[in-house]
Amino acid sequence: MEWIILLLVIVGVVAFIVGIYNRLVAARNAYKNAFAQIDVQLTRRYDLIPNLVEIAKGYLKHERETLEAVIKARNAAVDGLKGAAADPGNPAAMQKLASAEGALSGVLGRLFALSEAYPDLKANQNMMQLTEELTSTENKVAFARQTYNDTVMSYNNQREMFPGSIVAGMFNFLAAQLLDIGKPEARDAPKVSFS
Repeated sequence: MEWIILLLVIVGVVAFIVGIYNRLVAARNAYKNAFAQIDVQLTRRYDLIPNLVEIAKGYLKHERETLEAVIKARNAAVDGLKGAAADPGNPAAMQKLASAEGALSGVLGRLFALSEAYPDLKANQNMMQLTEELTSTENKVAFARQTYNDTVMSYNNQREMFPGSIVAGMFNFLAAQLLDIGKPEARDAPKVSFS
């Protein structure tokens, strides 16, 4: 009789550990999926930028340095995204992506400010359409980043709270990193005005 009770206790403990393990796996998969949504939106953003630069080239002939800075920042952001997509939640990869995104937002802001000085560029239909698409994509990125950060927080909470912390330690569930762009002004979509 005692061995039956012992067996039931062991089965209960194993089932408890399996349940916690499965919740941790589900939470980890949720934040990876949430990052995939950021990946989609940032890729769209990066695909729009070369078209924007091509349209601006015709008008901003004397502003080559700004256009080159936009392309350089875009390429750095693409590299940052590739690194983060390979291992969502990795602190170093997320920091590199956040830094590259901040730099890209800064040079895009410079490009849009510069375009204000060129009325023909501001009035160009393709430029207006691209900036609207870019702004819309920026908003989608912000929503996707919020979802990602929420799922990372949920995962990290499950990973750190008892008894999940014991199971997480046993099976090497590492902490995930939030995607946070450091400068408050870089968190906002670039301001574009064609008034």
